[in-house]
Amino acid sequence: MPAANDIRKGQVIKYNGEPHLVMETQHRTPGNLRAFVQIKMRNLRYGKALDQRFASTDTIEVLQTDKRTLEFSYADRDTYAFMDPETYEQIELNTQQLGDVVNYLAPGGKVDILFVDEKPLNVDLPSAVALKVIESAEGIKGDTASNVQKPAKLETGLTIQVPLFVKEGEVIRVNTADGTYLGRA
Repeated sequence: MPAANDIRKGQVIKYNGEPHLVMETQHRTPGNLRAFVQIKMRNLRYGKALDQRFASTDTIEVLQTDKRTLEFSYADRDTYAFMDPETYEQIELNTQQLGDVVNYLAPGGKVDILFVDEKPLNVDLPSAVALKVIESAEGIKGDTASNVQKPAKLETGLTIQVPLFVKEGEVIRVNTADGTYLGRA
């Protein structure tokens, strides 16, 4: 097992029996005290971030990781199926594992999934996705004095605010970080 000095950003370590993604590391030697490593990490099962201090000689278990780009195939109740476009291997994740990611999954959309010890743990979306508007009220003609917006329901069930000119059936780009309208696709 590597020493705390050898831990780098992006690695997945085992801390308190749980996998944690290392987001930042700092090696410090304060005055005449012993050196230590300050690690900022995020629990991959629960999403909680924490700072932890390790002695520079402590050993830390680094977990084997694999990041694969998979394509979303279909949803069946609370199960979502993803397929590897190269091997055609299929994996299924439930809504509890995916969380808010389900609001941005359209058939054929690509996501990066982080596997730790061959188990899918974390799903990363692209910064923006293209989704179809399935329900939207008509804009009132002449109501363009300011940036007026209206609610629109997307194919995934997510409702966001869009400009008045967006109509049903159009495909729009949505920011996956905060769910805001970016423009037409």
